[in-house]
Amino acid sequence: MASGAFSAADFQVFALEGFKPRMEAIRSRIRPRLEALGRGLSPDVARATSAEAFAHVAKHARRTVNPPDDTWVAFAPDRRGYKKHCHFKVAVSRNCVRFLFEVGPEHADKARWRAAWKRNAAQLGAVLRRVQGLAWFKNEHDEEPAGMLSDLDAEGLTQLAEDRLRGRDGQLVIGRAVPAGEAAKWREADYRARALETFRPLAPLYRLK
Repeated sequence: MASGAFSAADFQVFALEGFKPRMEAIRSRIRPRLEALGRGLSPDVARATSAEAFAHVAKHARRTVNPPDDTWVAFAPDRRGYKKHCHFKVAVSRNCVRFLFEVGPEHADKARWRAAWKRNAAQLGAVLRRVQGLAWFKNEHDEEPAGMLSDLDAEGLTQLAEDRLRGRDGQLVIGRAVPAGEAAKWREADYRARALETFRPLAPLYRLK
């Protein structure tokens, strides 16, 4: 059974040219590791959020020409899928591993979630700003964060959600990125520990309605 840890060679998969070679390498090398992480982390995510957590490994079924620059396992309270819900994600790309919380473009009711965030921004912000290294990203696929949560006051956090969730393609992405060189030295237990370091303080957002 594959380990849920990634080697330096695994990160090189995303440097492969061509759709078929990269997709084959993702299926054979990366996906089994994400599946292992999904199995290992799901019970911990469920405990952290006090809600069900089902693991969903990306299939990239809609892609036929351009190979993906990243892939992931997502955790959501729905056995059938994750995109319509707030979800956590462990994403792997060429230069990093990202541990993320997302309200994605296909969330079922972004307006209601945004309103709940606004009502609770002051309370949530007081906690989130104290968590070292938490950042926000412009896009779920970005390797580099756009800014740190510690730099935002309650009003700034409220405005962040207003700005990022506006429009059909709006998304709110919060978490951490760890360089590939560091993550390649980890064991599976390290990946689980680092994921939970990010997911636990963000658990109130997972339950926010």
